[in-house]
Amino acid sequence: MEIFGIAASLLVMFTGFGLLIGLLFGFFGMGGSFLVTPALLVMGYKTDVAVASGLAFVFGTSVIATLKHRDLGQVDYKLGVLMIAGTTAGIEVGKEGLHLLQDLGLADTVVSVAYVGLLGGIGLFVTRQALKDDGGGGISHDADVDGELDADDIPDIAKKIQSYRVPPMMTLRGGVTVSLWMILAVAFATGLLSGFLGVGGGFIRMPALFYLVGIPVPVAVGTDLFEIVFSGGIGSFLYALDGAVDLAIVAPLLAGSALGARIGAAATSIVDEDEIKVYFGVMLLLGAIAVAVRKIGGVIEMPVLDTVALVIILGAALLVSSAVVYSSIQELRTTSADTDSITAD
Repeated sequence: MEIFGIAASLLVMFTGFGLLIGLLFGFFGMGGSFLVTPALLVMGYKTDVAVASGLAFVFGTSVIATLKHRDLGQVDYKLGVLMIAGTTAGIEVGKEGLHLLQDLGLADTVVSVAYVGLLGGIGLFVTRQALKDDGGGGISHDADVDGELDADDIPDIAKKIQSYRVPPMMTLRGGVTVSLWMILAVAFATGLLSGFLGVGGGFIRMPALFYLVGIPVPVAVGTDLFEIVFSGGIGSFLYALDGAVDLAIVAPLLAGSALGARIGAAATSIVDEDEIKVYFGVMLLLGAIAVAVRKIGGVIEMPVLDTVALVIILGAALLVSSAVVYSSIQELRTTSADTDSITAD
């Protein structure tokens, strides 16, 4: 049976997948296209369709989270506008590069290898940070974004970059002063990835804003999401002009994501994110493995590996989403038990 030109089974799967990704998006503040685009590639969609649909999904989900962070005062609009300017140029260059590789018949291979490298590298970094005993490297949902950063809280690389006084200099929230050219360089690089790989760039740009520019983490998250609204929207529009955005894919994904993002956002107020950072790192690693398995299957002509890769991607999303829900329930039970104990006393 087909609904709106898509098989009912696929419709249900896309909606469920969108729910899982939306939950992760609401909790971690990242768009999830680093799972959506590889999943579409594994399912056999053309590279440009997978990339374009991933960007469209990012656009929709980022709007929801940006509104939440705006209410919390965690958006630096001046920084966001500068990021948009650099990202727009990067997206156009990335899009043209993808089309060139597609004409040469190399797009699928290059995008797959790039995904494996990025997801694997970042996944290893996040997992390593999560397994440290000092609890560092996490995103604190309760951090003070109005005060200035303590010097000890600024990464050494960011201190070095801030020391280069290349005019014009920009003063940002948190008392950060940095060269305009560094901001534009970070924006262009992440925009290039957005246009080329179909990712919002959040899982790269947010750490870059903190580790390279020195922006306070809560402001980096909120401003990153604000920028993703535009990069995802611009990227989707440019690909839509080429007819690459498949609404039959995007609509059910967004339907599920709308609910999932609300659940994930609610979980941030009751769950200590450090408890499940390791699962997030593992999810990125599993995403890298899935893309690698799919590519190997194509090289050695074993279609069954495509199914294995798809199962790995869906399993990664389910694993981390379940961890978020489980931790939320445990925290609620603990809070309820403590309240009952106080009442009894």
